[in-house]
Amino acid sequence: MLTALTVLLAVPLALIALKAWRFSFAAQRPADFASTAPEFDPRRVLSGAIVSEGVIFGPTGAAISRFVMQMEGRWQGPRGTLTESFRYDSGRVQERRWDLTLHPDGSLTATAPDILGDGRGEICGSALRLRYRIRLPEDAGGHVLDVIDWLYLMPNGTVMNRSQMRKFGITMAELVATMRPAPPRPARPPRQADHQAENAFGDSMIGT
Repeated sequence: MLTALTVLLAVPLALIALKAWRFSFAAQRPADFASTAPEFDPRRVLSGAIVSEGVIFGPTGAAISRFVMQMEGRWQGPRGTLTESFRYDSGRVQERRWDLTLHPDGSLTATAPDILGDGRGEICGSALRLRYRIRLPEDAGGHVLDVIDWLYLMPNGTVMNRSQMRKFGITMAELVATMRPAPPRPARPPRQADHQAENAFGDSMIGT
C-alpha cells in the first residue's frame, strides 16, 4: 500500500517538475524572441564605452555581492573585443577580455582567459544567449561552472543581463545586471592659466 501511494504521489510531482523546467530560465530558446525588437546587433550594442551595475545572488537566492563594471567594445568587421573591469562591493577588482567573432548565420563565438573552450552565442530578435564554462578565481574556490548568459535589448538601448551559473545541474549563483552606454565625459573647464593667456592676448590686442 505504501509503495503504491508513493508511486501515485511521485507521478504528479514529476509532471509538475517537468512543466516547471519546460518554462524555466534554462529552457528558454533564442527562437522564442524571433519576433521581438529592436534587433540585437553586437557590433552596435556592444560597442564603445558601456557601464554596468549588477547583483549576484547565491544558491539560496540571497544577494551575496554587488558590482559596478566598466566595459569597452571595439569591432573590426565581424571580429570584436570586449574588455570588462569589475569593481565589487568587497573592494575586489577583476579584469576580463572577451574576443568575439560574429558568424554569417547570426551565431557568436566568444573566448576569454578564464573560459574553457569557446563560448557559443545565438542571436535572435532582441536577445542574445551565450553558453560557456568558466573557471572561478582561486580565491572564489576555483570551481568550473556552466553558465547560461542572456542579454535582452530594451527599446531605449539599455541591455538587461541575467546569468545562471550551475554545477552538476544545480544553480550555484545568479547574476542580474543592467548595461547601457556610458554617459559622455563632461568637457574639461578651462584652467586658470588658460584664462590668464586669454586675458594677456586680449590686452595685447587692445594695446595695438
